[in-house]
Amino acid sequence: MNRRGFLKTAGVAGCATAFDVAWGQRTPGHSATYKMVAGSDRKRILAAADLYILREPMTITAFPTTRSAGGLHDFYSQADYFWPDPKNPTGPYINRDGQSNPDNFNDHRKAMIALSVEMPALTAAWLLTGKTKYGKRACDHLRAWFVTPATRMNPNLQYAQAVQNLSTGRSIGIIDTLHLVEVARAASLLSSNIQSSADDAAVKDWFRSYLDWLKTSERGKQERDTLNNHAMCWALQAAEFAHLLKDGSTRQEVYERYKTILLPNQLGMDGSFPRELTRTKPYSYSIFNFDVMTGLCQSLTGLEPDPLRFKLSDGRGMCKAAEFLYPYLKDKGSWKWAHDVEHFDSLPVRSPGLLFSGVACGKPDYVALWKTLNPDPTDREIIRNYPIRQPLLWV
Repeated sequence: MNRRGFLKTAGVAGCATAFDVAWGQRTPGHSATYKMVAGSDRKRILAAADLYILREPMTITAFPTTRSAGGLHDFYSQADYFWPDPKNPTGPYINRDGQSNPDNFNDHRKAMIALSVEMPALTAAWLLTGKTKYGKRACDHLRAWFVTPATRMNPNLQYAQAVQNLSTGRSIGIIDTLHLVEVARAASLLSSNIQSSADDAAVKDWFRSYLDWLKTSERGKQERDTLNNHAMCWALQAAEFAHLLKDGSTRQEVYERYKTILLPNQLGMDGSFPRELTRTKPYSYSIFNFDVMTGLCQSLTGLEPDPLRFKLSDGRGMCKAAEFLYPYLKDKGSWKWAHDVEHFDSLPVRSPGLLFSGVACGKPDYVALWKTLNPDPTDREIIRNYPIRQPLLWV
């Protein structure tokens, strides 16, 4: 099915011209898809934005911790699946894969997740209505996190996912800033349209510094070269931060890595992610990696060949991954592998991958299912692995 046929089937034909917001700014992306998502999400977005506009931005500096080897402006988190060793209570923590330690310090992560929930929703409300109040509040978050000296975060993740009595930080902690991906997407839409030129330049300077750290630091390179979802998450971050910065060279580099390394080494011939299926939470990790993979392809839109439709000579690509996972998102009871050790009952939620692949692969059934799933999970573990919540910003 071609794109025109898909849009007609999905009930969004007749939207050939882009939706114009109140101040004349033409919206990005495919207008028919934008209108479809706007129609589906308008009430949800505005209800959330009316709540979030009342909240003051809060950054990691509001949550100092003596556990961190860094300073007040350094993001800090502890490795999720590490626990005290019963045989050596004062020694290094030990791994219990898939089982999150509730005693970990999570305040910085919570603050970043709050940013990733609130700021994009405010931006989406601004796009939908053209009301300055939403855009200005979204800019307040950007200023607090990335500009104001007293509250800004340092542009590195040197102290993320530390392990008690073993490590002050690890490369795999870089996955924690996956929650900045949609913030960067929202910032690219706000930019100089509503943000001051000085703040716009400062925000971009922060992301430029962080992207450089991701690409050149030892921890950044280690994360880039992992073999599972962590590498896909590194790629999505690098691609979207480069999108904000209009860094075409980095976007092309990431796309080449997707085509030659990530896709060949992570996606099975049947469309599954074999490395995720061996985990103690195979269902959630499969969905997570699928959503990140499709988000990466969406972020790289505009490069050739079209990342959303690209496939290897053996047929493996995003559409193949969607074909594999769709039946299990539609009917979790048909899942053939082990149930996740935690949070299995909280899934599935509304997968952005269903929307992106549904449009790109000409599958209206995927979009129909996307519309029925919960867009606002409350389970903290699910939220932690749910970085794209406002698809309106991506289409």
